[in-house]
Amino acid sequence: MQKPKRIYLAGPEVFFPAEEHRAIVDEKKRLLREAGLEGVDPLDTELVFSEDAAKQDRGHRIYHANRDLMDSCDAIIANLTPFRGISADPGTVFEVGYMIGQGKSAFGFTLDSRHYRERTGAADLDDPDHSIEDFEMSDNLMIEGGIRDSGGQLLVAAEPGEHRFFSAEVFRRCVRALVDA
Repeated sequence: MQKPKRIYLAGPEVFFPAEEHRAIVDEKKRLLREAGLEGVDPLDTELVFSEDAAKQDRGHRIYHANRDLMDSCDAIIANLTPFRGISADPGTVFEVGYMIGQGKSAFGFTLDSRHYRERTGAADLDDPDHSIEDFEMSDNLMIEGGIRDSGGQLLVAAEPGEHRFFSAEVFRRCVRALVDA
């Protein structure tokens, strides 16, 4: 039997309360198992910190643990729903870029159907008179362009999900797109 493809599950869910995070990740992993794939969550590490470990040391250890997880995966599905602002979580965006940089496919989804420019206020310039890109894309052109060039897709939910940051329907569409790629 062939080993299932490992899919790294990036997104802001790692910041949610534990029970909320676990419920979403369990559903993602279930949907991937149905397709014969294995989901790998950033919290699937066995990191243990001493009480006196410096915060920066903890952060660097988490970074290395997550990078090791990404290295062990074949592709990424990223939740790119805007988080703490008008764009996707910056850590998630880094993870997408890291995987693409390794030549791995990236797939993403967002529950915000507005284009990036619309989320900024649909103006040509922001408050300090910096231009706002207008390419009718869901997020910054570098994110969406990188996903497309990796052989992946960025899918937009047609309607709200069961959670503000998760829709099983759009995640299932990501899984199908990944399998069909």
